[in-house]
Amino acid sequence: MKQICIIVPVYNEELSIDTFFNTFLKFNEALVDKGYSASVLFVDDGSKDKTPTILNHLITEHTNCKALIFSRNFGKEAALFAGLEHAEGDLMIPMDVDLQDPFELIFEMLTAYEKGADVVLARRANRETDTVVKRFSAQWFYRLNNKMSTLKLEENVGDFRLMTRKVVNEIVSLQENQLFMKGLMSWVGFETTVVNYSRPGRTEGKTKFNYIKLWNLAVQGITSFSTLPLKVWTYFGSFIAFISFLYGLKIIIEKLFFGINASGYASLMVAILFFGGVQLIGIGVLGEYLGRTYLESKRRPRYIIKHKIDKKHE
Repeated sequence: MKQICIIVPVYNEELSIDTFFNTFLKFNEALVDKGYSASVLFVDDGSKDKTPTILNHLITEHTNCKALIFSRNFGKEAALFAGLEHAEGDLMIPMDVDLQDPFELIFEMLTAYEKGADVVLARRANRETDTVVKRFSAQWFYRLNNKMSTLKLEENVGDFRLMTRKVVNEIVSLQENQLFMKGLMSWVGFETTVVNYSRPGRTEGKTKFNYIKLWNLAVQGITSFSTLPLKVWTYFGSFIAFISFLYGLKIIIEKLFFGINASGYASLMVAILFFGGVQLIGIGVLGEYLGRTYLESKRRPRYIIKHKIDKKHE
């Protein structure tokens, strides 16, 4: 019987955990008939509410449930990576605790796996449950990333996917500290297929991702797998230098041959402010890459586990 490990990062999810786990128990009963068994590995990302207490209570009552408790909040990307590193079994499936990743879809994923897929991606057929702003920003993130990077991300695919043990082993062997898990999980390759689904609304609690966190994640994703933002300033600077040369030549000709004075103070200030702004943007892009290189060079651990909760460590 093949073992499935469901990896669930959680942060302040005291309202959602019991509902999620009860749904998992029903799913696991149906799963046994198909020759599989499943367990859940929760990764608590430094919750401040009763999440660790609830997890401890669940694990004392159920043998197919374990948890990693972080010493503080390290972020969902680190929590997901920790889950992959500590997961046991033949197949790994990251899921959200809010039940927006439906358990029923796993049966379809298993069918695709049995046909030879090493990775089965769950792609949202629509984003009707998202706000207009989130739909628009997600659409443009995928477009920009796939234009700028050699690594193409499947649109409308999150962390919810099935991966075999050999795929996960390759992912956890990667050494980088600044994590963009969608990129890392796609970068390793392997035989990949896609299943579509309609994502339901959240059942309990509230999302912990605000627009600032989503923006930072998008920047992390683009700078992790593309150097085009750095290269573009070389081309842009060359173009501006060429235009400036032509404009300077025009001023010299007008002054020497026609006696026309150069434009005055206002146009000069506009040019100075424009080019100053362009330079600051370029320095900012350079700073993003330099900052990430600096953080990588420190080689700090991606996360710190305060303690593990399972039957072996009671």
